Amino acid sequence: MALALSRPERLNRVVVVALALAAIGLVLAHRAYRTAEVVLSGLVLRALGTDGVEVVASRQTVYFGLGSDAPLGLRMTPECTSVFLVVPLLVVGAVMTALRPRIARRVLLALAVAGAAVVLVNQARVVVLVRLVGWLGVDTGYHWGHTLLGSLVSVFGGAAALVAFVWLATRS
Repeated sequence: MALALSRPERLNRVVVVALALAAIGLVLAHRAYRTAEVVLSGLVLRALGTDGVEVVASRQTVYFGLGSDAPLGLRMTPECTSVFLVVPLLVVGAVMTALRPRIARRVLLALAVAGAAVVLVNQARVVVLVRLVGWLGVDTGYHWGHTLLGSLVSVFGGAAALVAFVWLATRS
């Protein structure tokens, strides 16, 4: 005897499976995700008027300051990508939808907002690093931009995205 599920129950199961598969897919396709993220970094830097920007997508690297005294290439490594902040959101979203199906729409909205916020925060981190390198030079600017201010941008931005996710997903 087959267990009959109502349409909303089937839809919620589809949402849970889709979110879980998206999380798995991002982990498996992290290289493609990093490539897309570095291409976005190049677009953002060009839009902000940064001179001498070149993206080498096959290396997940954005070069900036080309033609200046302080050219630098930033490689988007696995630990520097926003994918590792997006994946936990997807997993938590899948669990929340499985446990409380009636909030599925709110969870999906919260995922969209928090996911976009995490990506934007990572782009802001790149911009901070580029600006500091331009202002303080390669050695000092990279040190401050990557280890201190870049990390602060990531931590506070990630925390804000998580708070937004929880608030949007659970508000009544």
